[in-house]
Amino acid sequence: MDFAFDERTESMRSELESFMDEHVLPSEEEFERQAASSAPWEVPGIVEELKREARSRGLWNLFLPGEHGAGLTNLQYAPLAEITGRSPHLAPPALNCAAPDTGNMEVLSMFGDERQREQWLTPLLNGEIRSAFCMTEPDVASSDATNIATRIRREGDEYVITGRKWWSSGAMNPNCRILIVMGKTDPEAERHRQQSMVLVPVDAPGVDIRRGMSVFGYSDGDHGGHAEIDFNEVRVPAANIISGEGEGFTIAQARLGPGRIHHCMRAIGMAERALELMCRRVVDREAFGRPLADQGTVQHWIADARVRIESVRQLVLKTAWLMDTVGNRGAHTEIQAIKVSVPEMATTVIDRAIQAHGGAGVSQDTPLANLYAHARTLHIVDGPDEVHRRSLARRELSKHR
Repeated sequence: MDFAFDERTESMRSELESFMDEHVLPSEEEFERQAASSAPWEVPGIVEELKREARSRGLWNLFLPGEHGAGLTNLQYAPLAEITGRSPHLAPPALNCAAPDTGNMEVLSMFGDERQREQWLTPLLNGEIRSAFCMTEPDVASSDATNIATRIRREGDEYVITGRKWWSSGAMNPNCRILIVMGKTDPEAERHRQQSMVLVPVDAPGVDIRRGMSVFGYSDGDHGGHAEIDFNEVRVPAANIISGEGEGFTIAQARLGPGRIHHCMRAIGMAERALELMCRRVVDREAFGRPLADQGTVQHWIADARVRIESVRQLVLKTAWLMDTVGNRGAHTEIQAIKVSVPEMATTVIDRAIQAHGGAGVSQDTPLANLYAHARTLHIVDGPDEVHRRSLARRELSKHR
């Protein structure tokens, strides 16, 4: 087995690490200053500066394979996404690799028609607009996507959308222009053929953004901000349906597979940064007459963190390789496995880094509190841990029944 990255990956890793060290990490304090003096969910100007620099270096749309993106495989993109995870609120949007736009661009590139790609995919690829994904609903258990109640009904040459969504990632970004909305076009159809996805301009009459949703008190601006949205008899052209009626569940599964692995890649980078901060802290601080680094408990935390990080990294890389070679369906087990194991690793490592910092760890003086909030949400987004564990267990049990 060859564990080395190929030549292109190594070259892009070097370029990206240089960009992170020279531009992204030094910009974090300025980003926070600008954000503090801006309106809620307004994007600090430093982000546009970083986008221009990243694009000039060829660090753009790295997540998207094929003709529309950088042409990287999942295995090539994995270590690059990990690097961006060291600054998850700043690096992904700088590279035009931030959710939910990544998943929405994948949907449009795979399932959109020529008109839809020209109207919405092209400006997204150019970083000119942002988008939102509207799937989760407040009144149903959204861990089961077939529960979705939002209605999309056909009336002549239009679709009419009625329902309520929340945690609509991206919708609070001032530059959000398009929503991908999942709802039911035929409640009487087979369970997984009831749902469809439709493109809805954010300024369409009847779209009512009720409020922004905070995550542990943070705006989660790197995802464009989450929103609760009412759709009150919203009318869009019938041509705005993506791939056709009844395709919504299939599209959702195709979208969420790559999204899950992207989250996991970045979470490893988050854990690496937390471990680095922990090591620096315990070397510099003394308690009870000796450095914290000499305390057995602290040494256990550090050793355990390295073992956990390396273990899940290998599983993520295997998953990326399988997605490239046998497809997302063939990598289903591994995708679910990393969706459970990586957030568990990241929250544990970041939590111990916070503990090692004491009061500073929960303050705004380190990125750790924000990293923890980000990592903790990964136990819920794109399917809660319990759903993935249930599916994994059933797959294992099926071998013995």
